[in-house]
Amino acid sequence: MLPGQGPVLKLSRRRLEATTEEAIVDANGESEQRTGWFSMIEEHLKLPFETQVLGVPVTVEGVNMTEDETIVALCRRGKHRQSIPIPDLPLPVPPPAGAEWIEAYRLWSKGAL
Repeated sequence: MLPGQGPVLKLSRRRLEATTEEAIVDANGESEQRTGWFSMIEEHLKLPFETQVLGVPVTVEGVNMTEDETIVALCRRGKHRQSIPIPDLPLPVPPPAGAEWIEAYRLWSKGAL
């Protein structure tokens, strides 16, 4: 399976729900929940890692939260840099340590958890 063509991780529903609970514990409202997700992704995702965006190799160097509370991956290829929303970020195979936080966030942001 190519990056971005489907789930790279096969996490149990129980694990996804536990990850979600940990990310949004004590959060009041969606804004605080997004901040909780950002904190967990930033803390647990092993950086940097290589992946492909539109078939082009990039290095994911970090994560950030924009003013409109979008969690983004900070990608670099040579001197070019681009932010990619975390739900749209293709993960490599095998995924980096901590990628389960991205997968759980993807499902949460779609309302699937």
